[in-house]
Amino acid sequence: MIQRLLRLIPPGTIAVGAGLGLLGLASYVHLAVAGHSLSKADYSSLSVLWSIVFTLGIGVFMPIEQEVARVVAARHSQGLPPGPVLARGVTVAAVLLAVLVLAVTIGRQPLADKLFAGDGNLVTVLIGALAAMAVAYATRGVLSGLQLFPWYGTQLGIDGGLRIIMVALLGLAGVTSPVWYGLVLVAAPLVSVLLTLPPVLRVIGAGPPVAWATLLRGLGLLTASSLLSQVVVNIGVINVQLLAPADAAAAGALLSALVLVRIPLFVFGSLQASLLPGLATTATTGDQAGFHSLLRRALGIVTALGLTGALGAVLLGPWLVGTLFDAPGVLGHGDFAWLAAATLAYLWAMVLGQALLALDRHRAQALAWTVGVAALIAVTLTPAPVTLRVELAYTIGSVIVAATMATLLLRGGVHRPTTPTRPIAEAVAPATSGGLR
Repeated sequence: MIQRLLRLIPPGTIAVGAGLGLLGLASYVHLAVAGHSLSKADYSSLSVLWSIVFTLGIGVFMPIEQEVARVVAARHSQGLPPGPVLARGVTVAAVLLAVLVLAVTIGRQPLADKLFAGDGNLVTVLIGALAAMAVAYATRGVLSGLQLFPWYGTQLGIDGGLRIIMVALLGLAGVTSPVWYGLVLVAAPLVSVLLTLPPVLRVIGAGPPVAWATLLRGLGLLTASSLLSQVVVNIGVINVQLLAPADAAAAGALLSALVLVRIPLFVFGSLQASLLPGLATTATTGDQAGFHSLLRRALGIVTALGLTGALGAVLLGPWLVGTLFDAPGVLGHGDFAWLAAATLAYLWAMVLGQALLALDRHRAQALAWTVGVAALIAVTLTPAPVTLRVELAYTIGSVIVAATMATLLLRGGVHRPTTPTRPIAEAVAPATSGGLR
C-alpha cells in the first residue's frame, strides 16, 4: 500500500518535503528561543525583520527560482547544460537585489526609527538576509530544473539544521541582542548554498546562450502574484508596528500567533508538489472531469487541514504562544479564530491559484491577489483597534482573493492552455510556506 502511494507522487517530493520539514521546524525553534531570550521590544523588532525578509525574499526571489527551474528543465530535456540559464538567473536576482538594497539604504533611518526602534544594525541585517535569499533561490532553481531533488532537499535541511544549532547556541550563551538572532537568517542559507554547490558546478557547462525573453516572459506576472501573496500573509506584523509603535508586545505576539495558525500552510507546501503538475496534465489533455475532480479533492484536503488547525489554534493558541514563545497574553481565543479563518481562506486561494496557473491564466491570478491586497489595505485603514484591524484585514483579504479566483475560474471554464504548461520540475519546488521559512 505504501509503495503504491509513493508511486503516485512526483519524484523528489519526499526529499523536498523532508528538507522543508526541517526548515519549518527551524522557524519554530528560532522564534521560540528568541521569544524567551529577548525583551518584548526586541522581539517585536525581530518579528518585523522576519516579516519583511520573508515577504520580500519569497515574493521577489521565489519566481526567479521557478523560472530558472522551468528553463533549465527545458534545456536539460534537449541535452543542454544549465550554465547560461544560471548566469541569466543570477543577473536578474542581482538586479532585483540591487534595487531592494538601494531602496533600503535610502530609507535606512526612517526604517530603523519606524520598524526597529532606532536600531540601524537590523537594517543592515535585513540587507544581508535578502542577499542570502537571492543566492539560495537562484541555485535552487538549477537543482530543481535538473531534478536533483535530494540535493534540493539537502539545501533546505542544512539551512534548517544550522538555524536550530545557531539559535540554540545563542540561547545557551544568554545572547539578548536581536541582531544576532537576525544574523541567523543570513548565515544559515549562505552556508547551505556553499555546501550544496558542488552538484551545480559539476553540471553547469557552457552551451548556447539563453535569450532574455525566455526567462523574463512570465516573470513579471509571477513576481506580482508571489509578492502580493506574501503581503497578504505577512504584512499584519509590520502594520501593527507602524500603527501601534508604543505597544512593544503586539507585533511579537501577533507573529507568534501567526506561526501557530499557519501550520496548515506549511503542510500544504509539501502537498503542492503534486498539485500543479496534476492540474496542468488534465488541463493540457482537455480532461475537464479530471481537472474538476482533482481541484475538488485538493480543496477538500486543505479545508480539512484548515479546520483541524483552526480547532487547535482557537482552543490552545493563547496558552501555546505563551508557553512556546513567551509571548504576552494580549491575544485571546477570538483573535485566533480570526487568524485561523484567514488561514483557511488563504489555503483556498493557494489551491485556486494553482488551478489558474495550470490553465496558463497568470494574469487572472495576479488580478485576484491585487484585489485582495486592495481590500486588505482598505480594512487596515478603518477606525478600529489595531490588532483587530490587521486580523480582519488578513481574513477579508484572503477571502476576497479566494472568491475572486473562484469567480474567474467559473467564468473562464477549463480550456487547454494556449502555451505549453510548465514542467513538474517547477512545481516541485515548494511555492510557499506561508512566510515561515
